[in-house]
Amino acid sequence: MEQINAHALAACRILVVEDEVLVGLDLAMILTDAGATVIGPVQSLSEALVLAAEEELSAVVLDVRLGPASTLSVGRKLADRGIPFIVYTGQVESDLTRGGWPRCKIIPKPALPQKLVGALLECCAAKSLM
Repeated sequence: MEQINAHALAACRILVVEDEVLVGLDLAMILTDAGATVIGPVQSLSEALVLAAEEELSAVVLDVRLGPASTLSVGRKLADRGIPFIVYTGQVESDLTRGGWPRCKIIPKPALPQKLVGALLECCAAKSLM
């Protein structure tokens, strides 16, 4: 299995929006091990909206649902601010994944850490070019 560079995401501030505690903690550990500064994991829609509107972010890992609530409004806020995000979900066919963000990568759960880090590295690189 390919090793993740411990500094791959060193300049990135990544918000993790995930309602499953263990999945969120696993994502945070993977991203921290790759050198990212991790905000979250966030489990509530209201907190995700506030951070998406106010926080300085390089990229976001966004689950499609937080409990029964859709994160479509968070995706819109991120798109409005020009913050790239990946959708990490078990619900590949959802409103968010069809939400009109053609540059947004959709990564089905579960995914290898290398795939997540690679997708976020692309997001951070795209953000730095803006």
